[in-house]
Amino acid sequence: MDIFDVLSLIGGLSLFLFGMNVMGQALERRAGNKLRTLLGRLTTNRMTGFLTGLGVTAVIQSSSATTVMVVGFVNSGLMTLSQAINVIMGANVGTTVTAWILSLSGIDSGNMIVQLFKPSSFTPILALVGIIFYMFCNSSKKKDTGTILLGFATLMFGMETMSAAVSGLRDVPAFQELFIMFRNPVLGVLAGALLTAIIQSSSASVGILQALAVTGQVSFGAAIPIIMGQNIGTCVTAMISSVGANKNAKRAAVVHLSFNIIGTIVWLTVFCIIKALFAPALLNQSASLVGIAVAHSVFNVLCTILLLPMAGFLERLAQRIVPDAKEPEVRTELDERLLVTPPLALENCRKVSITMAETSAAALKEGLSCLRSYEPALAEDIREKESKTDYYEDILGTYLVKLSGSQISENDSSEATKLLKVIGDFERISDHALNLLESAEELQQKGLAFTESAAGELEILSAAINEILDLSTNAFIYNDLESASKVESLEQVIDGLKEQMRTRHILRLQQGECSIDAGFVWSDLLTNLERTSDHCSNIAGCVLDMAQNKLNFHETLRNFRNYSDEYKENFEKYAKKYALA
Repeated sequence: MDIFDVLSLIGGLSLFLFGMNVMGQALERRAGNKLRTLLGRLTTNRMTGFLTGLGVTAVIQSSSATTVMVVGFVNSGLMTLSQAINVIMGANVGTTVTAWILSLSGIDSGNMIVQLFKPSSFTPILALVGIIFYMFCNSSKKKDTGTILLGFATLMFGMETMSAAVSGLRDVPAFQELFIMFRNPVLGVLAGALLTAIIQSSSASVGILQALAVTGQVSFGAAIPIIMGQNIGTCVTAMISSVGANKNAKRAAVVHLSFNIIGTIVWLTVFCIIKALFAPALLNQSASLVGIAVAHSVFNVLCTILLLPMAGFLERLAQRIVPDAKEPEVRTELDERLLVTPPLALENCRKVSITMAETSAAALKEGLSCLRSYEPALAEDIREKESKTDYYEDILGTYLVKLSGSQISENDSSEATKLLKVIGDFERISDHALNLLESAEELQQKGLAFTESAAGELEILSAAINEILDLSTNAFIYNDLESASKVESLEQVIDGLKEQMRTRHILRLQQGECSIDAGFVWSDLLTNLERTSDHCSNIAGCVLDMAQNKLNFHETLRNFRNYSDEYKENFEKYAKKYALA
Protein backbone atom coordinates (compact mmCIF):
# COMPACT_ATOMS: atom_id res chain seq x y z
CA MET A 1 0.00 0.00 0.00
CA ASP A 2 1.70 3.21 -1.19
CA ILE A 3 1.05 6.93 -0.61
CA PHE A 4 -1.47 7.03 -3.46
CA ASP A 5 -3.53 4.28 -1.85
CA VAL A 6 -3.50 6.27 1.41
CA LEU A 7 -4.73 9.36 -0.44
CA SER A 8 -7.44 7.27 -2.14
CA LEU A 9 -8.46 5.90 1.26
CA ILE A 10 -8.72 9.41 2.74
CA GLY A 11 -10.71 10.63 -0.26
CA GLY A 12 -12.99 7.60 -0.22
CA LEU A 13 -13.62 7.97 3.52
CA SER A 14 -14.39 11.68 3.08
CA LEU A 15 -16.83 11.01 0.24
CA PHE A 16 -18.43 8.17 2.21
CA LEU A 17 -19.04 10.32 5.31
CA PHE A 18 -20.15 13.31 3.23
CA GLY A 19 -22.58 11.21 1.19
CA MET A 20 -24.06 9.64 4.30
CA ASN A 21 -24.51 13.05 5.94
CA VAL A 22 -26.08 14.68 2.85
CA MET A 23 -28.37 11.72 2.22
CA GLY A 24 -29.50 11.64 5.87
CA GLN A 25 -30.31 15.36 5.97
CA ALA A 26 -32.24 15.19 2.68
CA LEU A 27 -34.14 12.12 3.88
CA GLU A 28 -35.14 14.00 7.04
CA ARG A 29 -36.46 16.93 4.98
CA ARG A 30 -38.19 14.72 2.43
CA ALA A 31 -39.83 12.52 5.06
CA GLY A 32 -40.59 15.42 7.41
CA ASN A 33 -44.38 15.20 7.35
CA LYS A 34 -44.32 11.42 7.72
CA LEU A 35 -41.92 11.74 10.65
CA ARG A 36 -44.28 14.27 12.21
CA THR A 37 -47.22 11.87 11.81
CA LEU A 38 -45.27 8.87 13.13
CA LEU A 39 -43.99 10.66 16.20
CA GLY A 40 -47.39 12.27 16.78
CA ARG A 41 -48.92 8.81 17.22
CA LEU A 42 -46.58 7.79 19.98
CA THR A 43 -48.30 6.13 22.91
CA THR A 44 -47.17 4.39 26.04
CA ASN A 45 -47.64 1.14 24.12
CA ARG A 46 -44.21 -0.48 24.14
CA MET A 47 -44.39 -2.05 20.70
CA THR A 48 -45.75 1.10 19.05
CA GLY A 49 -42.85 3.14 20.37
CA PHE A 50 -40.34 0.46 19.33
CA LEU A 51 -41.70 0.26 15.78
CA THR A 52 -41.78 4.05 15.55
CA GLY A 53 -38.09 4.30 16.47
CA LEU A 54 -37.26 1.50 14.04
CA GLY A 55 -39.23 3.10 11.19
CA VAL A 56 -37.90 6.63 11.69
CA THR A 57 -34.29 5.45 11.89
CA ALA A 58 -34.67 3.22 8.84
CA VAL A 59 -35.92 6.25 6.93
CA ILE A 60 -33.31 8.81 8.02
CA GLN A 61 -30.47 6.24 8.25
CA SER A 62 -29.15 7.47 11.60
CA SER A 63 -29.86 6.20 15.10
CA SER A 64 -27.84 9.15 16.44
CA ALA A 65 -30.20 11.63 14.75
CA THR A 66 -33.25 9.77 16.07
CA THR A 67 -31.87 9.68 19.61
CA VAL A 68 -30.97 13.38 19.51
CA MET A 69 -34.56 14.09 18.40
CA VAL A 70 -35.85 11.97 21.28
CA VAL A 71 -33.70 13.90 23.77
CA GLY A 72 -35.15 17.13 22.33
CA PHE A 73 -38.73 15.83 22.57
CA VAL A 74 -38.26 14.79 26.18
CA ASN A 75 -36.65 18.14 27.01
CA SER A 76 -39.60 19.97 25.41
CA GLY A 77 -42.17 17.85 27.21
CA LEU A 78 -43.46 16.34 23.94
CA MET A 79 -42.47 12.83 24.98
CA THR A 80 -42.26 11.02 28.30
CA LEU A 81 -39.17 9.11 29.39
CA SER A 82 -41.00 5.77 29.12
CA GLN A 83 -41.98 6.57 25.51
CA ALA A 84 -38.40 7.59 24.76
CA ILE A 85 -37.00 4.26 25.97
CA ASN A 86 -39.08 2.27 23.49
CA VAL A 87 -38.18 4.60 20.61
CA ILE A 88 -34.45 4.38 21.43
CA MET A 89 -34.58 0.59 21.34
CA GLY A 90 -36.30 0.71 17.95
CA ALA A 91 -33.67 3.13 16.68
CA ASN A 92 -30.90 0.66 17.50
CA VAL A 93 -32.51 -1.96 15.26
CA GLY A 94 -33.44 0.55 12.54
CA THR A 95 -29.84 1.66 12.10
CA THR A 96 -28.86 -1.81 10.84
CA VAL A 97 -30.61 -1.09 7.52
CA THR A 98 -27.58 0.92 6.33
CA ALA A 99 -25.22 -2.05 6.67
CA TRP A 100 -27.53 -4.15 4.50
CA ILE A 101 -27.56 -1.47 1.80
CA LEU A 102 -23.77 -1.21 1.89
CA SER A 103 -23.42 -4.99 1.69
CA LEU A 104 -24.82 -4.85 -1.86
CA SER A 105 -21.39 -3.71 -3.04
CA GLY A 106 -20.08 -7.18 -2.17
CA ILE A 107 -22.21 -8.88 -4.83
CA ASP A 108 -19.94 -10.97 -7.04
CA SER A 109 -21.48 -12.98 -9.86
CA GLY A 110 -21.11 -13.41 -13.59
CA ASN A 111 -24.89 -13.36 -13.99
CA MET A 112 -25.91 -10.08 -15.64
CA ILE A 113 -29.21 -9.81 -13.72
CA VAL A 114 -27.42 -10.32 -10.38
CA GLN A 115 -24.78 -7.77 -11.37
CA LEU A 116 -27.52 -5.18 -11.90
CA PHE A 117 -28.13 -5.25 -8.14
CA LYS A 118 -24.54 -4.25 -7.47
CA PRO A 119 -24.29 -0.53 -6.55
CA SER A 120 -21.53 0.08 -9.10
CA SER A 121 -24.07 -0.90 -11.76
CA PHE A 122 -27.07 1.21 -10.74
CA THR A 123 -25.40 4.03 -8.79
CA PRO A 124 -24.42 5.99 -11.95
CA ILE A 125 -28.05 5.93 -13.08
CA LEU A 126 -29.19 7.17 -9.66
CA ALA A 127 -26.56 9.91 -9.81
CA LEU A 128 -27.80 10.98 -13.27
CA VAL A 129 -31.43 11.09 -12.12
CA GLY A 130 -30.36 12.88 -8.94
CA ILE A 131 -28.43 15.64 -10.72
CA ILE A 132 -31.35 16.22 -13.14
CA PHE A 133 -33.78 16.56 -10.22
CA TYR A 134 -31.37 18.77 -8.28
CA MET A 135 -30.39 21.15 -11.10
CA PHE A 136 -33.49 21.37 -13.29
CA CYS A 137 -36.48 21.03 -10.94
CA ASN A 138 -37.91 23.96 -9.00
CA SER A 139 -39.90 21.88 -6.52
CA SER A 140 -38.13 21.61 -3.16
CA LYS A 141 -39.39 18.02 -2.80
CA LYS A 142 -37.83 17.02 -6.13
CA LYS A 143 -34.61 18.80 -5.19
CA ASP A 144 -34.53 16.85 -1.92
CA THR A 145 -35.15 13.61 -3.85
CA GLY A 146 -32.25 14.53 -6.13
CA THR A 147 -30.06 15.23 -3.10
CA ILE A 148 -30.94 11.81 -1.61
CA LEU A 149 -29.93 10.07 -4.84
CA LEU A 150 -26.72 12.10 -5.15
CA GLY A 151 -25.88 11.47 -1.48
CA PHE A 152 -26.40 7.74 -1.94
CA ALA A 153 -24.28 7.71 -5.10
CA THR A 154 -21.50 9.63 -3.32
CA LEU A 155 -21.70 7.29 -0.34
CA MET A 156 -21.40 4.16 -2.50
CA PHE A 157 -18.60 5.68 -4.59
CA GLY A 158 -16.72 6.48 -1.39
CA MET A 159 -17.31 2.93 -0.17
CA GLU A 160 -15.90 1.42 -3.34
CA THR A 161 -12.93 3.83 -3.32
CA MET A 162 -12.12 2.83 0.28
CA SER A 163 -12.42 -0.87 -0.57
CA ALA A 164 -10.12 -0.50 -3.57
CA ALA A 165 -7.59 1.53 -1.56
CA VAL A 166 -7.32 -0.98 1.29
CA SER A 167 -7.39 -4.11 -0.89
CA GLY A 168 -3.57 -4.07 -0.95
CA LEU A 169 -3.48 -4.39 2.83
CA ARG A 170 -4.32 -8.09 2.59
CA ASP A 171 -0.60 -8.83 2.11
CA VAL A 172 0.69 -6.38 4.75
CA PRO A 173 1.82 -8.30 7.89
CA ALA A 174 1.24 -5.29 10.21
CA PHE A 175 -2.40 -5.08 9.10
CA GLN A 176 -2.87 -8.79 9.69
CA GLU A 177 -1.40 -8.45 13.17
CA LEU A 178 -3.71 -5.50 13.91
CA PHE A 179 -6.82 -7.59 13.36
CA ILE A 180 -5.29 -10.55 15.15
CA MET A 181 -4.96 -8.18 18.14
CA PHE A 182 -8.63 -7.18 17.77
CA ARG A 183 -9.59 -10.80 18.26
CA ASN A 184 -9.20 -9.92 21.93
CA PRO A 185 -12.89 -9.08 22.55
CA VAL A 186 -12.20 -6.22 24.97
CA LEU A 187 -9.80 -4.51 22.57
CA GLY A 188 -12.30 -4.99 19.76
CA VAL A 189 -15.08 -3.34 21.77
CA LEU A 190 -12.81 -0.43 22.69
CA ALA A 191 -11.70 0.04 19.06
CA GLY A 192 -15.30 0.03 17.78
CA ALA A 193 -16.45 2.45 20.49
CA LEU A 194 -13.56 4.85 19.88
CA LEU A 195 -13.99 4.94 16.08
CA THR A 196 -17.75 5.49 16.32
CA ALA A 197 -17.36 8.14 19.02
CA ILE A 198 -15.01 10.08 16.73
CA ILE A 199 -17.22 10.01 13.62
CA GLN A 200 -20.50 9.96 15.67
CA SER A 201 -22.25 7.43 13.45
CA SER A 202 -22.49 3.68 13.99
CA SER A 203 -23.78 3.27 10.42
CA ALA A 204 -20.66 4.98 9.07
CA SER A 205 -18.30 2.97 11.29
CA VAL A 206 -19.97 -0.30 10.25
CA GLY A 207 -19.52 0.82 6.64
CA ILE A 208 -15.80 1.40 7.26
CA LEU A 209 -15.54 -2.06 8.82
CA GLN A 210 -17.24 -3.53 5.75
CA ALA A 211 -14.77 -1.69 3.50
CA LEU A 212 -11.85 -3.18 5.48
CA ALA A 213 -13.45 -6.62 5.23
CA VAL A 214 -12.63 -6.79 1.50
CA THR A 215 -8.99 -7.42 2.48
CA GLY A 216 -10.01 -10.79 3.85
CA GLN A 217 -8.11 -10.06 7.08
CA VAL A 218 -11.17 -9.18 9.20
CA SER A 219 -12.42 -12.36 10.81
CA PHE A 220 -15.82 -12.75 12.42
CA GLY A 221 -14.00 -13.20 15.74
CA ALA A 222 -12.57 -9.66 15.38
CA ALA A 223 -15.60 -8.06 13.68
CA ILE A 224 -18.26 -9.05 16.24
CA PRO A 225 -16.66 -7.30 19.28
CA ILE A 226 -15.95 -4.23 17.12
CA ILE A 227 -19.65 -4.12 16.14
CA MET A 228 -20.60 -4.34 19.82
CA GLY A 229 -18.30 -1.44 20.62
CA GLN A 230 -19.77 0.63 17.78
CA ASN A 231 -23.14 0.54 19.52
CA ILE A 232 -21.56 2.09 22.61
CA GLY A 233 -19.66 4.74 20.64
CA THR A 234 -22.79 6.00 18.90
CA CYS A 235 -24.16 7.09 22.31
CA VAL A 236 -21.68 9.98 22.39
CA THR A 237 -23.90 12.13 20.15
CA ALA A 238 -26.91 11.81 22.44
CA MET A 239 -24.81 12.38 25.57
CA ILE A 240 -23.40 15.60 24.09
CA SER A 241 -26.92 16.63 23.03
CA SER A 242 -28.22 16.21 26.60
CA VAL A 243 -25.79 18.78 28.01
CA GLY A 244 -27.86 21.68 29.32
CA ALA A 245 -31.12 19.75 29.01
CA ASN A 246 -33.55 18.99 31.81
CA LYS A 247 -33.26 15.89 33.96
CA ASN A 248 -35.63 13.73 31.88
CA ALA A 249 -33.76 14.55 28.68
CA LYS A 250 -30.49 13.60 30.40
CA ARG A 251 -32.17 10.38 31.53
CA ALA A 252 -33.15 9.59 27.92
CA ALA A 253 -29.49 9.90 26.89
CA VAL A 254 -28.44 7.76 29.88
CA VAL A 255 -31.00 5.11 28.86
CA HIS A 256 -29.44 5.01 25.38
CA LEU A 257 -25.98 4.55 26.86
CA SER A 258 -27.01 2.00 29.51
CA PHE A 259 -29.05 0.00 26.96
CA ASN A 260 -25.98 -0.42 24.75
CA ILE A 261 -23.51 -1.01 27.61
CA ILE A 262 -25.71 -3.65 29.30
CA GLY A 263 -26.44 -5.33 25.96
CA THR A 264 -22.75 -5.37 25.07
CA ILE A 265 -21.67 -6.74 28.47
CA VAL A 266 -24.27 -9.54 28.39
CA TRP A 267 -23.74 -10.65 24.80
CA LEU A 268 -19.96 -10.14 24.92
CA THR A 269 -19.92 -12.49 27.91
CA VAL A 270 -21.99 -15.03 25.97
CA PHE A 271 -19.65 -14.55 22.98
CA CYS A 272 -16.54 -15.17 25.11
CA ILE A 273 -18.06 -18.29 26.71
CA ILE A 274 -19.00 -19.74 23.31
CA LYS A 275 -15.56 -18.87 21.94
CA ALA A 276 -13.77 -20.51 24.89
CA LEU A 277 -15.91 -23.66 25.14
CA PHE A 278 -16.78 -24.42 21.53
CA ALA A 279 -14.24 -22.41 19.45
CA PRO A 280 -16.56 -22.23 16.41
CA ALA A 281 -14.71 -22.35 13.08
CA LEU A 282 -16.89 -19.45 11.90
CA LEU A 283 -15.00 -17.03 14.16
CA ASN A 284 -11.77 -17.66 12.26
CA GLN A 285 -13.35 -17.20 8.84
CA SER A 286 -13.03 -13.92 6.95
CA ALA A 287 -16.07 -11.71 7.47
CA SER A 288 -17.94 -10.74 4.31
CA LEU A 289 -19.92 -7.54 3.81
CA VAL A 290 -23.17 -9.46 4.19
CA GLY A 291 -21.79 -11.33 7.20
CA ILE A 292 -21.04 -8.03 8.97
CA ALA A 293 -24.56 -6.77 8.18
CA VAL A 294 -26.02 -9.99 9.62
CA ALA A 295 -23.87 -9.74 12.77
CA HIS A 296 -24.86 -6.09 13.23
CA SER A 297 -28.58 -6.88 12.91
CA VAL A 298 -28.48 -10.01 15.09
CA PHE A 299 -26.63 -8.20 17.89
CA ASN A 300 -29.09 -5.30 17.96
CA VAL A 301 -32.12 -7.60 17.80
CA LEU A 302 -30.71 -9.71 20.66
CA CYS A 303 -30.13 -6.58 22.75
CA THR A 304 -33.74 -5.54 22.15
CA ILE A 305 -35.10 -8.99 23.01
CA LEU A 306 -33.09 -8.88 26.23
CA LEU A 307 -33.94 -5.35 27.34
CA LEU A 308 -37.33 -4.44 25.83
CA PRO A 309 -39.14 -6.29 28.66
CA MET A 310 -36.81 -4.47 31.10
CA ALA A 311 -37.77 -0.94 30.01
CA GLY A 312 -39.02 -0.20 33.52
CA PHE A 313 -35.67 -1.24 34.98
CA LEU A 314 -33.80 1.04 32.53
CA GLU A 315 -36.08 3.93 33.51
CA ARG A 316 -35.42 3.39 37.22
CA LEU A 317 -31.70 3.04 36.57
CA ALA A 318 -31.66 6.36 34.69
CA GLN A 319 -33.57 8.00 37.55
CA ARG A 320 -30.94 6.74 40.00
CA ILE A 321 -28.07 8.00 37.83
CA VAL A 322 -29.81 11.35 37.20
CA PRO A 323 -31.74 12.07 40.42
CA ASP A 324 -34.49 14.66 40.75
CA ALA A 325 -33.26 18.23 41.10
CA LYS A 326 -33.71 19.92 44.47
CA GLU A 327 -35.31 22.91 42.77
CA PRO A 328 -38.03 22.76 40.08
CA GLU A 329 -36.77 23.02 36.53
CA VAL A 330 -38.01 25.42 33.89
CA ARG A 331 -39.15 23.49 30.83
CA THR A 332 -37.81 24.67 27.48
CA GLU A 333 -40.71 24.91 25.03
CA LEU A 334 -38.46 25.17 21.99
CA ASP A 335 -35.46 22.87 22.06
CA GLU A 336 -32.59 23.60 19.67
CA ARG A 337 -31.91 19.85 19.41
CA LEU A 338 -35.01 19.65 17.20
CA LEU A 339 -33.45 22.01 14.64
CA VAL A 340 -31.71 18.99 13.13
CA THR A 341 -35.17 17.89 11.96
CA PRO A 342 -36.81 21.10 10.64
CA PRO A 343 -40.34 19.68 10.05
CA LEU A 344 -40.56 18.53 13.66
CA ALA A 345 -39.04 21.76 14.96
CA LEU A 346 -41.63 23.69 12.94
CA GLU A 347 -44.46 21.59 14.32
CA ASN A 348 -43.25 22.40 17.83
CA CYS A 349 -43.16 26.11 16.91
CA ARG A 350 -46.75 25.88 15.73
CA LYS A 351 -47.84 24.29 19.03
CA VAL A 352 -46.19 27.08 21.01
CA SER A 353 -47.73 29.67 18.64
CA ILE A 354 -51.18 28.22 19.29
CA THR A 355 -50.60 28.53 23.03
CA MET A 356 -49.52 32.14 22.47
CA ALA A 357 -52.64 32.86 20.36
CA GLU A 358 -54.97 31.44 23.01
CA THR A 359 -53.17 33.34 25.78
CA SER A 360 -53.32 36.62 23.87
CA ALA A 361 -57.03 36.30 22.99
CA ALA A 362 -57.88 35.37 26.59
CA ALA A 363 -56.00 38.44 27.87
CA LEU A 364 -57.96 40.76 25.56
CA LYS A 365 -61.29 39.27 26.60
CA GLU A 366 -60.35 39.63 30.26
CA GLY A 367 -59.44 43.26 29.55
CA LEU A 368 -62.97 43.83 28.20
CA SER A 369 -64.38 42.16 31.32
CA CYS A 370 -62.37 44.52 33.54
CA LEU A 371 -64.03 47.49 31.83
CA ARG A 372 -67.40 46.19 32.98
CA SER A 373 -66.30 45.08 36.43
CA TYR A 374 -62.77 45.64 37.71
CA GLU A 375 -61.28 42.83 39.82
CA PRO A 376 -57.69 42.80 41.18
CA ALA A 377 -57.30 39.04 40.55
CA LEU A 378 -58.38 39.50 36.94
CA ALA A 379 -55.98 42.41 36.56
CA GLU A 380 -53.09 40.26 37.80
CA ASP A 381 -54.04 37.50 35.37
CA ILE A 382 -54.04 39.94 32.43
CA ARG A 383 -50.56 41.16 33.33
CA GLU A 384 -49.32 37.58 33.62
CA LYS A 385 -50.77 36.68 30.22
CA GLU A 386 -49.26 39.77 28.61
CA SER A 387 -45.86 38.85 30.06
CA LYS A 388 -46.24 35.30 28.71
CA THR A 389 -47.00 36.50 25.19
CA ASP A 390 -43.92 38.73 25.30
CA TYR A 391 -41.88 35.68 26.28
CA TYR A 392 -43.45 33.54 23.54
CA GLU A 393 -42.75 36.17 20.89
CA ASP A 394 -39.12 36.39 22.00
CA ILE A 395 -38.38 32.64 21.96
CA LEU A 396 -40.45 31.97 18.84
CA GLY A 397 -38.88 34.81 16.87
CA THR A 398 -35.34 33.72 17.75
CA TYR A 399 -36.07 30.05 17.08
CA LEU A 400 -37.86 30.63 13.78
CA VAL A 401 -35.00 32.79 12.47
CA LYS A 402 -32.57 29.96 13.29
CA LEU A 403 -34.90 27.45 11.68
CA SER A 404 -35.25 29.56 8.53
CA GLY A 405 -31.47 29.63 8.24
CA SER A 406 -31.30 25.83 7.93
CA GLN A 407 -32.15 23.77 4.87
CA ILE A 408 -35.94 23.49 4.92
CA SER A 409 -38.54 22.74 2.27
CA GLU A 410 -40.45 25.46 0.44
CA ASN A 411 -43.68 24.67 2.31
CA ASP A 412 -41.93 24.70 5.67
CA SER A 413 -40.24 28.00 4.80
CA SER A 414 -43.65 29.56 4.01
CA GLU A 415 -45.09 28.22 7.26
CA ALA A 416 -42.15 29.65 9.23
CA THR A 417 -42.68 33.04 7.54
CA LYS A 418 -46.37 32.96 8.43
CA LEU A 419 -45.60 32.21 12.07
CA LEU A 420 -43.04 35.03 12.20
CA LYS A 421 -45.71 37.42 10.94
CA VAL A 422 -48.60 36.40 13.18
CA ILE A 423 -46.71 36.19 16.48
CA GLY A 424 -46.13 39.95 16.29
CA ASP A 425 -49.87 40.53 15.90
CA PHE A 426 -50.73 38.28 18.83
CA GLU A 427 -48.15 40.04 20.99
CA ARG A 428 -49.66 43.44 20.10
CA ILE A 429 -53.16 42.17 20.95
CA SER A 430 -51.95 41.30 24.45
CA ASP A 431 -50.43 44.80 24.71
CA HIS A 432 -53.85 46.26 23.91
CA ALA A 433 -55.33 44.00 26.62
CA LEU A 434 -52.93 45.63 29.10
CA ASN A 435 -53.95 49.07 27.80
CA LEU A 436 -57.63 48.19 28.39
CA LEU A 437 -56.75 47.16 31.93
CA GLU A 438 -54.98 50.47 32.54
CA SER A 439 -58.07 52.32 31.28
CA ALA A 440 -60.26 50.28 33.65
CA GLU A 441 -57.92 51.11 36.56
CA GLU A 442 -57.98 54.80 35.66
CA LEU A 443 -61.79 54.79 35.68
CA GLN A 444 -61.80 53.13 39.10
CA GLN A 445 -59.08 55.27 40.66
CA LYS A 446 -60.62 58.56 39.48
CA GLY A 447 -64.20 57.49 40.17
CA LEU A 448 -65.16 58.02 36.53
CA ALA A 449 -68.08 56.40 34.73
CA PHE A 450 -69.42 56.44 31.18
CA THR A 451 -72.92 57.61 30.41
CA GLU A 452 -75.61 54.99 29.93
CA SER A 453 -75.62 55.50 26.16
CA ALA A 454 -71.80 55.27 25.99
CA ALA A 455 -71.83 52.07 28.07
CA GLY A 456 -74.38 50.57 25.66
CA GLU A 457 -72.24 51.48 22.66
CA LEU A 458 -69.17 49.96 24.34
CA GLU A 459 -71.06 46.68 24.88
CA ILE A 460 -71.85 46.50 21.15
CA LEU A 461 -68.23 47.19 20.17
CA SER A 462 -66.98 44.70 22.78
CA ALA A 463 -69.23 41.98 21.34
CA ALA A 464 -67.84 42.70 17.85
CA ILE A 465 -64.27 42.54 19.19
CA ASN A 466 -64.98 39.23 20.93
CA GLU A 467 -66.29 37.77 17.67
CA ILE A 468 -63.39 38.98 15.53
CA LEU A 469 -60.96 37.56 18.10
CA ASP A 470 -62.68 34.16 17.92
CA LEU A 471 -62.74 34.21 14.12
CA SER A 472 -59.07 35.14 13.73
CA THR A 473 -57.76 32.73 16.39
CA ASN A 474 -59.84 29.87 14.95
CA ALA A 475 -58.60 30.75 11.48
CA PHE A 476 -55.00 30.50 12.71
CA ILE A 477 -55.29 27.48 15.01
CA TYR A 478 -57.41 25.32 12.70
CA ASN A 479 -56.40 26.88 9.37
CA ASP A 480 -60.11 27.70 9.00
CA LEU A 481 -60.49 29.61 5.73
CA GLU A 482 -64.20 30.19 6.29
CA SER A 483 -63.54 32.02 9.55
CA ALA A 484 -60.62 33.91 7.97
CA SER A 485 -62.83 35.13 5.12
CA LYS A 486 -65.29 36.73 7.59
CA VAL A 487 -62.70 38.73 9.51
CA GLU A 488 -62.11 41.51 6.99
CA SER A 489 -65.83 42.30 6.70
CA LEU A 490 -66.16 42.52 10.48
CA GLU A 491 -62.98 44.61 10.73
CA GLN A 492 -64.47 47.18 8.36
CA VAL A 493 -67.66 47.27 10.44
CA ILE A 494 -65.57 47.85 13.58
CA ASP A 495 -63.76 50.74 11.85
CA GLY A 496 -67.16 52.27 11.12
CA LEU A 497 -68.31 51.70 14.71
CA LYS A 498 -65.25 53.48 16.03
CA GLU A 499 -65.95 56.59 13.93
CA GLN A 500 -69.64 56.63 14.90
CA MET A 501 -68.79 56.27 18.59
CA ARG A 502 -66.17 59.01 18.39
CA THR A 503 -68.72 61.35 16.76
CA ARG A 504 -71.40 60.52 19.36
CA HIS A 505 -68.87 61.13 22.12
CA ILE A 506 -68.16 64.64 20.78
CA LEU A 507 -71.89 65.39 20.77
CA ARG A 508 -72.19 64.22 24.40
CA LEU A 509 -69.28 66.47 25.36
CA GLN A 510 -70.93 69.44 23.67
CA GLN A 511 -74.17 68.75 25.54
CA GLY A 512 -72.30 68.40 28.88
CA GLU A 513 -73.34 64.77 29.36
CA CYS A 514 -69.74 63.49 29.59
CA SER A 515 -66.67 64.69 31.50
CA ILE A 516 -63.38 65.61 29.82
CA ASP A 517 -61.46 62.97 31.87
CA ALA A 518 -63.88 60.21 30.92
CA GLY A 519 -63.59 61.41 27.33
CA PHE A 520 -59.82 60.84 27.30
CA VAL A 521 -60.32 57.28 28.55
CA TRP A 522 -63.05 56.75 25.94
CA SER A 523 -60.75 57.86 23.14
CA ASP A 524 -57.99 55.49 24.31
CA LEU A 525 -60.45 52.59 24.45
CA LEU A 526 -61.68 53.16 20.91
CA THR A 527 -58.12 53.34 19.60
CA ASN A 528 -57.05 50.12 21.35
CA LEU A 529 -60.12 48.17 20.25
CA GLU A 530 -59.88 49.36 16.64
CA ARG A 531 -56.19 48.44 16.50
CA THR A 532 -57.00 45.02 17.97
CA SER A 533 -59.33 44.42 15.04
CA ASP A 534 -56.54 45.50 12.66
CA HIS A 535 -54.24 42.84 14.11
CA CYS A 536 -57.02 40.25 13.77
CA SER A 537 -57.32 41.27 10.12
CA ASN A 538 -53.57 40.77 9.65
CA ILE A 539 -53.76 37.28 11.15
CA ALA A 540 -56.71 36.22 8.99
CA GLY A 541 -55.09 37.75 5.90
CA CYS A 542 -51.95 35.71 6.55
CA VAL A 543 -54.00 32.50 6.74
CA LEU A 544 -55.69 33.36 3.42
CA ASP A 545 -52.32 34.17 1.86
CA MET A 546 -50.92 30.78 2.81
CA ALA A 547 -53.91 29.07 1.21
CA GLN A 548 -53.12 30.92 -2.03
CA ASN A 549 -49.34 30.35 -1.72
CA LYS A 550 -48.73 34.09 -1.47
CA LEU A 551 -47.20 36.23 1.24
CA ASN A 552 -48.75 39.62 0.45
CA PHE A 553 -51.80 39.86 2.65
CA HIS A 554 -52.48 43.52 1.80
CA GLU A 555 -53.06 42.54 -1.82
CA THR A 556 -55.14 39.55 -0.74
CA LEU A 557 -57.41 41.68 1.44
CA ARG A 558 -57.69 44.43 -1.17
CA ASN A 559 -58.78 41.94 -3.82
CA PHE A 560 -61.12 40.27 -1.34
CA ARG A 561 -62.85 43.57 -0.52
CA ASN A 562 -63.11 44.76 -4.13
CA TYR A 563 -64.14 41.60 -5.92
CA SER A 564 -65.74 39.24 -3.41
CA ASP A 565 -69.54 38.89 -3.13
CA GLU A 566 -68.92 36.97 0.09
CA TYR A 567 -67.22 40.02 1.59
CA LYS A 568 -70.18 42.24 0.76
CA GLU A 569 -72.71 39.76 2.18
CA ASN A 570 -70.74 39.41 5.41
CA PHE A 571 -70.29 43.17 5.69
CA GLU A 572 -74.06 43.74 5.46
CA LYS A 573 -74.71 40.98 7.99
CA TYR A 574 -72.24 42.39 10.54
CA ALA A 575 -73.31 45.98 9.95
CA LYS A 576 -76.85 44.98 10.86
CA LYS A 577 -75.77 42.77 13.79
CA TYR A 578 -73.61 45.49 15.41
CA ALA A 579 -75.61 48.57 14.51
CA LEU A 580 -75.70 51.26 17.23
CA ALA A 581 -79.11 52.04 18.67
